[in-house]
Amino acid sequence: MTARINLSHISTIVAAAIAVFCFIGFALAQDKPIRVRGEIVAVDGPMMTVKSRDGKDLKIKLADNVSVAGIVPMNIGDIKPNSYIGVSAMPQPDGSQRALHVHIFPEAMRGVAEGFGPWDVRPQSTMTNATVAETVAGVDGQTITVKYKDGEKKIIVPKEAPIVTYVPGSMADLKPGAKIFIVAAIPQADGTFTAARVNVGKDGLTPPM
Repeated sequence: MTARINLSHISTIVAAAIAVFCFIGFALAQDKPIRVRGEIVAVDGPMMTVKSRDGKDLKIKLADNVSVAGIVPMNIGDIKPNSYIGVSAMPQPDGSQRALHVHIFPEAMRGVAEGFGPWDVRPQSTMTNATVAETVAGVDGQTITVKYKDGEKKIIVPKEAPIVTYVPGSMADLKPGAKIFIVAAIPQADGTFTAARVNVGKDGLTPPM
């Protein structure tokens, strides 16, 4: 089922998602934040324990005004010409990109972190934030041409590639068993981290970013 965004709450997710994809590079070098992908093990007040995808237990203190964005599934048909999307992908020998996932930005976020650069969901993976110029259905999924200010990319979106978007979230979504993605967890002197924004998969979904 296609998820729909309540536009009256768009400001809630804009702040959260802007942090997720103001990246293309582009680390925040001063504080050397890390990206955290994993599963919530426990929540004790503002302190969240996360089992990261590499098996580490991380203690993450949430900001008092933490922004929470939910991640929900969408369909290939929701990617239309003029959609503004982000795609993590693997470079192909012919110069195209094979999508690992696609996220569809809300209209209010058009232009956020526009461009192409390295990503770390897999070794050698990339991220492209761009506007869809053309979509063509194929046997193996969809071929999408996207354009950004410095160029364009041809992206193959296979049928198995997750397609997601953002919905408003809350602290109630941050519970044991939920899968999360934090783009900027800031290391602290005591070995913990702080986070101002958390993206959490709804209904068991693992954020594919």
